[in-house]
Amino acid sequence: MNTNEKKISRKIAPSKSANMVETIYGCKWSLTLYQLLKEGINRPGEMVRCVDGLTTKVLNQCLKRNVEFGILEKEVFNELPPRVEYRVTELGEQFLAILDQLDSLQKHIDSQN
Repeated sequence: MNTNEKKISRKIAPSKSANMVETIYGCKWSLTLYQLLKEGINRPGEMVRCVDGLTTKVLNQCLKRNVEFGILEKEVFNELPPRVEYRVTELGEQFLAILDQLDSLQKHIDSQN
């Protein structure tokens, strides 16, 4: 190799997206939450009623984390009684596609064992 040629620089892991994946997979309810949203269930009270073992406190923590990451957006309606709905953002759609790819990869790995 000629010493004047450029070398390839060291590849650094994408820390923010890797942290998102770790946090989401670390939360046992996030994947269930995404499933509910895909089925059109976007109000917290309905989510809690649909899933055994899911509490309002845990759901709110999970939703807050997803909003902070930019995966979900929260819409608060100025009504009585108060109404809140969650939607997947454009970034969230990209993120969910990556999670689907990870799921496919896991199924492929499992089929080889």
